[in-house]
Amino acid sequence: MLVENNRAEPTYIKGSLIHYLFHNEENLYTVARIRVRETTEDLSEKDIVVTGYMPQMYEQETYFFYGHFVQHPKYGKQYQVTMHKRELPETKSGVIQYLSGDLFEGIGKRTAEAIVDALGERAISKILNGRSVLEQVPNLNKEKAQKLYDTLKENEGLERIMIALSDFGFGPQLSMKIYQAYKDETLDIIRENPYQLVYDVEGIGFKRADELGKTFGIKGSHPERIRAGALYMLNELSLQEGHVFLDYETFVQKVKNLLDGDVKIEERAISLEMIHLDEEEKLVLDKERVYLPTLYYAEKGLVTSIKRLMDSRDAISEFAESDFMAALGKQEQKHSIQYADLQCEAIRTALSSPLMILTGGPGTGKTTIIQGIVEVYSELHDLSLRPEDYKKDEPFPFILAAPTGRAAKRMSEATGLPACTIHRLLGWKGETFEHDDENPIQGSLLIIDEVSMVDLWLANQLFKSLPEGIQVVLVGDEDQLPSVQPGQVLKDLLESGLIPTVKLSNIYRQAEGSSIIELAHHIKKGELPENLEKATEDRRFFSCRTDGVGEVVEQICQLSLRKGFSVHDIQVLAPMYKGKAGVDQLNIRLQHLFNPKSKQKRELHYRDTIFRTGDKVLQLVNDSENQVFNGDTGIISAIFFAKENTEKEDQLIVSFDGKEVVYTRNTLHSLTLAYCCSIHKAQGSEFPIVILPVVKSYYRMLRRNLIYTAITRSKRFLLLCGEIEAFNIAVENRNQDSRNSLLQQKLKEAMQGIS
Repeated sequence: MLVENNRAEPTYIKGSLIHYLFHNEENLYTVARIRVRETTEDLSEKDIVVTGYMPQMYEQETYFFYGHFVQHPKYGKQYQVTMHKRELPETKSGVIQYLSGDLFEGIGKRTAEAIVDALGERAISKILNGRSVLEQVPNLNKEKAQKLYDTLKENEGLERIMIALSDFGFGPQLSMKIYQAYKDETLDIIRENPYQLVYDVEGIGFKRADELGKTFGIKGSHPERIRAGALYMLNELSLQEGHVFLDYETFVQKVKNLLDGDVKIEERAISLEMIHLDEEEKLVLDKERVYLPTLYYAEKGLVTSIKRLMDSRDAISEFAESDFMAALGKQEQKHSIQYADLQCEAIRTALSSPLMILTGGPGTGKTTIIQGIVEVYSELHDLSLRPEDYKKDEPFPFILAAPTGRAAKRMSEATGLPACTIHRLLGWKGETFEHDDENPIQGSLLIIDEVSMVDLWLANQLFKSLPEGIQVVLVGDEDQLPSVQPGQVLKDLLESGLIPTVKLSNIYRQAEGSSIIELAHHIKKGELPENLEKATEDRRFFSCRTDGVGEVVEQICQLSLRKGFSVHDIQVLAPMYKGKAGVDQLNIRLQHLFNPKSKQKRELHYRDTIFRTGDKVLQLVNDSENQVFNGDTGIISAIFFAKENTEKEDQLIVSFDGKEVVYTRNTLHSLTLAYCCSIHKAQGSEFPIVILPVVKSYYRMLRRNLIYTAITRSKRFLLLCGEIEAFNIAVENRNQDSRNSLLQQKLKEAMQGIS
């Protein structure tokens, strides 16, 4: 029925569950059809679909739903719930029906009648006020009484907490996340220290927690506020800017800037709380530096591991120069090549050192040398390069790995040997690694490619997992972007001058007429060639401004498709996510081009993204369980809706080179469209065609190493668009995002006497 609407009160729909359309047990997102009993909304329908974050509902119960109507583009009119609560029955028949329902296991109709006979129509309220009243019910054993009380309390607690969180200004989704983190302790934890939310609940930042803190009188120089601000700032500067540590005075000032408001915070108060945090091992104070504990110990551990490896050089097998030259000559004859002097030196250095760095730009022959190192090592040590020649419990001596799946695949294709990601090599289990100093990996020669991408945490784990006697070759381009996570491992190792290093400069692929490689080396030197706008066989430039980037990129893609290239061959790269020429907008536009909507293709809407069968997608995080890693790309092969499977969940199936991985709504945050991706995400990969827009609206990201990294992703064709002035700004800007790191200094201190 329709009730007169009092606009002073929140509008609601009162009703009972007919059936679920969708219910996610993990985050409690719900789509359900309910029968309308009563409402203050302008509603004539007898049933309506409600959506929101709600715990399980039962058909025999009645609920109040508070929210507003929305028009879903596919499913039509829905009631979006911001808060809901049960209506507790207060009639004798209602209470009996409620207590004998599915919610209360073991309480049948006869027991429910006995409870109501003993406690009356207000039985539920009486039980919630104290479990002891159930002792008045004849023949009700203690186990059933306890279970009944616990179930009532649990349901009442969730509703009470959700209502309280709503009063604090949290929406239903965040409220459910908070409840799942703390359960019945939610309100106690929030009142005691609202800043705990910053560390435990994704989506809540310091500012939000700080507003909540003021509600409970935690403001100004309150110790909990200062501590939370310090830890928040340390995490932000380390994770967002890549610093291993922060200068103490600079850090204190940044914390003060964060906390200052109506009340100015004294630096002395900040310093005092930082001492307390150091004592509790939540941060590390080391002289005039501030560290996250994990970064402090990772830096320290990596130095120890590298020193241990370098100290083992006496254990490296020596070989006569004549044997080396014979083995090298055999490989030259096999591949019909002749190694240049520097390439010979690189192979010789790798085979005679426990640790060696090979660095150089595109086309300088790094891949040729990797293959040479493996094959000459195999010849000198009389080892087979065929994995099948080794017994089941006998380790394959050659280990090839890279930070991303695509880079590992390229290593494997170039050498004919198996290669994997570093995470897979170390046995990443989601939170822990299988291999460490107590359980090292097995092998004799380890080659790691794309080392510029390796952060301090991963480098530490890798090096402490090395067995005695192994030889390690690190391969990378020092001019590419540094790792996304903290540290600058390759740069520090190179600049330490302590690791045998071969730097390649001759461009061997230039003979093949690659103007892309020529351009990359110009940019490396901080200059643009005069003929940048002139078309070559493998490179084009299309002039446009920010507003025209989308149209130009689309036209280039259409032209590439007409020439016989596929969506797998074409990769658009952009420096930024937001804006008209950003990754997000370009993906929407390119999805329409490469995989347009049709009746034959299923779609799944997730946040602001439409996933469609046939879409090219990118994995954003490492998934140890399914062995897919950050940067891997795949194709959506199928979509199944909740009503079609026994799990009652929407499912999206992605094929990664033939290996299918199932995603539910709870894991879709780890996927994004991949028609366009960021330059950081493309690092370690190569594509037949790279389309790169560069415009002045990218001003914050116009840096030499970013553009250089993007250009070197292209194998055959490089199609540039944008503004020449923007390219000039980027190439002239050598700001490489200098990071605070002591790895180089600590290595020198630890390795005194090692030349």
